[in-house]
Amino acid sequence: MRKLIIIILLTVTIKAMSQVNIWEGIAHHKSVIMTPYLADSDGENVAVIVCPGGSYFWHDMETEGHEVGRWLQKNGISAFVLNYRTAYVPAFITHYRLLFRGNRYPDPQDDLRQALHYVKAHAEDYHIDTCKVGAMGFSAGGHLVMSAAELFDKSNRPAFVVAIYPVVTMTEPCVHKRSRRGLLGDSRTRNKNLRELLSLEKHVPDDCPPVFLVNCIDDPIVDYRNSVLLDSALTAKKIQHKYFQFETGGHGFGASTKKGTDESRQWMTLFLDWIK
Repeated sequence: MRKLIIIILLTVTIKAMSQVNIWEGIAHHKSVIMTPYLADSDGENVAVIVCPGGSYFWHDMETEGHEVGRWLQKNGISAFVLNYRTAYVPAFITHYRLLFRGNRYPDPQDDLRQALHYVKAHAEDYHIDTCKVGAMGFSAGGHLVMSAAELFDKSNRPAFVVAIYPVVTMTEPCVHKRSRRGLLGDSRTRNKNLRELLSLEKHVPDDCPPVFLVNCIDDPIVDYRNSVLLDSALTAKKIQHKYFQFETGGHGFGASTKKGTDESRQWMTLFLDWIK
């Protein structure tokens, strides 16, 4: 029993030590932590910052976060799972952001920008190539990483973007209203300028980094046409990208070997082929 307790304590300590506060010494955002899953290599690895989904209200930190990080690490890609700021459950229940700011745009984007900067600044310690730091996001996290490719200065953009069943548009008819409310805040959901700015199908830059895009037609959460809009916009700008649209798989399968369908789980093999 004593040995078991020691092992548990060591495991908890190691996990805690592996997490970093990307804003330490810069701003007081103690909840914004990032967990590295470093590939076993002495060379300069490809790196991916992983942004779980959750409608900009919460995170699916296991299926779309840590499970993704472990899978990437196993396949020789260093991953950094980001717990970016969201509105959180109280804001979803109470609508208190009608009176108080709370967390809202651009907080998640600022966190991802800082995460990209942090990883590059510590590239030597992490054995990664600063020119190969990309971002992978799921659902609302997909919107977050794609917004980095479009709205960040070129020097701060990810080298590539992986958007899995992403939220894309903030306008009707296929907007995911919960994500829009989570990101904009209750007092700004009707702000036309913000809706326009954060409808990503409308702002693909000519020099957009490469994009890997996946979704399922039977997605019950985010209208599959979100990805169709993004694919069309990327195609119109002749941006290097791959779009895989599956018939089945639904939503929220992340890098799970059990969730989704055999068809949708193909995305992981397809991504590994693409990143090579």
